[in-house]
Amino acid sequence: MKKDLGVKPFLFPMPVLMIATYGEQDTVDVMNMAWGGICAHNMVSLNIDEDHKTSKNIKERGAFTLSVADIPHIEAADFFGIASGNNMPDKFERSGLTAVKSEKVDAPVVQEFPLTLECRVVEARNESYGFHVIGEIVGVLADEAVLNESGKVDPTKLQAFVFDQFQNGYYAIGDKVGQAWNTGMPLMNN
Repeated sequence: MKKDLGVKPFLFPMPVLMIATYGEQDTVDVMNMAWGGICAHNMVSLNIDEDHKTSKNIKERGAFTLSVADIPHIEAADFFGIASGNNMPDKFERSGLTAVKSEKVDAPVVQEFPLTLECRVVEARNESYGFHVIGEIVGVLADEAVLNESGKVDPTKLQAFVFDQFQNGYYAIGDKVGQAWNTGMPLMNN
């Protein structure tokens, strides 16, 4: 029997995304968020509160990078969700991480995160549900350490973690349990 839990944002897993932008005088700002993801083969969709420093930076610069946080950097990743760039100008410096300027967009690339999407803003507007941003992916950067022998990202090497909306926990991504567009093929013959 199922129990009605009301209206909650209960989906699992939720990504742990690191949005990096430049602020005034090229100050690096990184925000931890879960309200975003891929919305087309070359597009990402983000939903951010209007009052975030990241929102202001995106409006002014028209660009951002989106990185996958990994377990070795979970402390800094969580800190980026606790601290506000509006109240803590040295937020990024406190993390101990490093950044370089993207070669494709006007945004920083956090060196320690293993996978980064470089994005150009194609749409940004206020909606009833928040500040909605659509970014075009113009480049993807991956540490060689997370690539397999074919040059593709190996999720087991990525060491990514996900967010749970139920208890506000972080969870490591587990073992591969199937192959997309193959595991269900036996049911095609029924």
